[in-house]
Amino acid sequence: MQHSAGVPLPHPGPGHGTGGWAQPGQGQRPAPGWPGAPVPGQPHAPLPQVPPPPSVPPQDATGHVRLPPGGPVPVPAPPPAESGTGSATLAVLLIGPAGAGKTTVARHWANSRRVPTAHISLDDVREWVRAGFADPQSGWNDHSEAQYRLARRTCGFAARNFLANGISCILDDAVFPDRPVVGLGGWKRHVGPGLLPVVLLPGLEIVLERNAERSGNRRLADEEVAGIHGRMAGWYGSGLPIIDNSAYDVETTARVLDDVLARSLASPPNW
Repeated sequence: MQHSAGVPLPHPGPGHGTGGWAQPGQGQRPAPGWPGAPVPGQPHAPLPQVPPPPSVPPQDATGHVRLPPGGPVPVPAPPPAESGTGSATLAVLLIGPAGAGKTTVARHWANSRRVPTAHISLDDVREWVRAGFADPQSGWNDHSEAQYRLARRTCGFAARNFLANGISCILDDAVFPDRPVVGLGGWKRHVGPGLLPVVLLPGLEIVLERNAERSGNRRLADEEVAGIHGRMAGWYGSGLPIIDNSAYDVETTARVLDDVLARSLASPPNW
């Protein structure tokens, strides 16, 4: 083979050719005249051994943080004073009877934060089941109880996944104080000890009015609403923060909720 100027190309030496280029640290020496080349009359210095490149663990192409298996949510650090919850990444459980405004307030609070925040509604997740949905209005039984537990575990996993990726979340559920293992204890197991519960409990008249505005399987009989509201009164004296939003609009209730959560971060409730 000839160079363009007619000078023959040097013959490929050992280690050259198709797929045979010498690698660093495998016997390759610099040519005479280059730095590090052997000097005539002096013994050759041993070639330095080039360490192999460090192995790099594969990364998720989506950029999401891998969720640790079953990792509980730690208690977040308290935000600076007089700033509400600020930029804290936290998990909130908003408790209350049907008609208390949990879903509306939770959605508004999540929308109004300055940092990424997700809203997870237990009822919405339960209604993912279409065929075979166990409607509690038809009677609470083992089937509806199983779907409730499944929805709660699904919400708990979603909350941990959001939190592992730096996104706060607020969950809402009608948790009863007289069923601690199934209700509050279950949420604590599925989300972690850093979960901050707050009870939203307006007066019975307000709850009945709001329930009357509902439609479909979200609307309950007045007798059932009154019974649920009476059971929720058991949260008084539990040590959990309670907000009576009877005279508050949605924006005011969300602002009060943020203040309550800031105090809970500074002094977490014992539950």
